[in-house]
Amino acid sequence: MAKINDNGIVREANCSEELMAMRDSLDVLGGKWKLMILRFLTNRTDKVIHFKKMQREIDGISAKMLSKELKELETNLLVSRTIQETKPITVAYAITEYGKSVLPVTETLVNWGLSHREKIIDSINK
Repeated sequence: MAKINDNGIVREANCSEELMAMRDSLDVLGGKWKLMILRFLTNRTDKVIHFKKMQREIDGISAKMLSKELKELETNLLVSRTIQETKPITVAYAITEYGKSVLPVTETLVNWGLSHREKIIDSINK
């Protein structure tokens, strides 16, 4: 069970509190694209990432959806948006330090996804 700090007293969360926390997490991270965008930015912390680069490299995402998701991630302090003084003006995106706290979630999902794909392929080939 998860732990809650309740006015300085650490206790185990009850099922209702755990489900509420899961709902909160899914509200922020849920959907098809948010975790993929965060993973994309996490893997490129040493590069300047512009909107068009993300749109080109994240297969299947539309400009409208990418814009919407980036705004929501920025609102939730997971992504930063920096206007650059170029001509024309460009905007760079990066994962924030707080956004990096999602890394264990994405790492677990990547590992599970790789394992699941292998299991399904093995079951098809039998």
